[in-house]
Amino acid sequence: MIHQYKLNGYNIILDTYSGSVHVVDNVAYDIISMYKDCDTNKITNLMLQKYKDITTNDVQDCINDVAFLEKENKLFSQDPYRDITINIRSKKNDVKALCLHVSHTCNLNCEYCFASQGNYKGKRALMSYDTGKRAIDFLIENSGKRRNLEVDFFGGEPLMNWEVCKELVMYARSIEKSFNKNFRFTLTTNGMLIDDDVIDFTNEQMDNVVLSLDGRKEVHDRLRKDIKGNGSYDVIVPKFQKLVKNRTKGTYYVRGTYTHFNTDFTNDIFHMADLGFKELSMEPVVCHPEDPYALTKSDLPILLEQYEILAKEMINRENQNKGFTFYHYMIDLNHGPCIYKRISGCGSGTEYLAVTPWGELFPCHQFVSDPRYSMGDIWKGITNTDLQYKFKQCNVYARKECDECWAKLYCSGGCAANAYHATGNILGTYEYGCTLFKKRIECAIMIQVAKQDVKKV
Repeated sequence: MIHQYKLNGYNIILDTYSGSVHVVDNVAYDIISMYKDCDTNKITNLMLQKYKDITTNDVQDCINDVAFLEKENKLFSQDPYRDITINIRSKKNDVKALCLHVSHTCNLNCEYCFASQGNYKGKRALMSYDTGKRAIDFLIENSGKRRNLEVDFFGGEPLMNWEVCKELVMYARSIEKSFNKNFRFTLTTNGMLIDDDVIDFTNEQMDNVVLSLDGRKEVHDRLRKDIKGNGSYDVIVPKFQKLVKNRTKGTYYVRGTYTHFNTDFTNDIFHMADLGFKELSMEPVVCHPEDPYALTKSDLPILLEQYEILAKEMINRENQNKGFTFYHYMIDLNHGPCIYKRISGCGSGTEYLAVTPWGELFPCHQFVSDPRYSMGDIWKGITNTDLQYKFKQCNVYARKECDECWAKLYCSGGCAANAYHATGNILGTYEYGCTLFKKRIECAIMIQVAKQDVKKV
């Protein structure tokens, strides 16, 4: 299976199963498109009619090159991975990451919040130290031989329970060596409560920090307001800048959400880059389709164009030594994720679990408070084993719509939560999201091609 596309002056061909990327001229591009359906004579005649500056020998040489690449499994390669899904389903459920909902409350009242302003349509609550401690122990006990373990402090707003966050980090640090484990912590925050203590501790102990900012002031403040209805931009931006300026180790992301109200979201990304933030992410809103800020079908062509604009501008800024990273364009064509990861995806419900303030387990944060997706708790462990098995089946080969999709080994079948919210089935297909994802992958590959092109010059 191959995928051909033209972007930013490049003719790009991706071989799905080998991961090989080829950049070719117009003649080779056309020949490859006909190679499987036309014989040599037909290809030659069509190429000589279309291109007046080539010869029969030129065409034959190109056909021979394509045949060689096919023989080397770098073009039109066959799928060697389907049977791996059997191993995935029988694989032991070692947990590698927990999303700790240390706070089911928030100091902002974001209109589009999937978590219903932080309480997940339930009661407001803060996780106790004892519950968090037990969650850490649960992770160690269920991690098998995995050494690197991840804990995300999430909410609501986790800084509303900051002292417990700090205590849990230090508890994990105090025992990790004795269990031959290495904890990696992430803090996701809206920034309202950031102070010097948060900055110092975070920059010392947190491997990653996710900072919520939607971009331009007018865009951010439209939906991300405090309880009194005031925008939060002016409060958080200086705090984010100070935290990032003082961050000497670990990573961070300034993460935004775009909606129907800012389909020109590249301007928000560029704004954040101009503020000095170099690690950026911008996600499409997840909400009910009837919400006024929901993305529509008419928005889709605009969004696809925006991703192309973003990719081209990133190349321009990189050439000016003003580059920045965009999360969805991070792709390693040489040493990407292992094939098991490419097939099974994020591991929600199996390797990754969300923990509520009272210790209940869910497949991920987007399922929290839905009783149909309660999996157990941190004391008894996974008791809903049937549900866990369903999530084990959430892989790229579980959806018939993915069979002929060139991007399947990049998306791993997509997000189970998005599929559920869009179709009512975790094995469904969220077509809107698929379209956006494929465009992002096209752009990400093009950026890598452009970087190689620069190196040659």
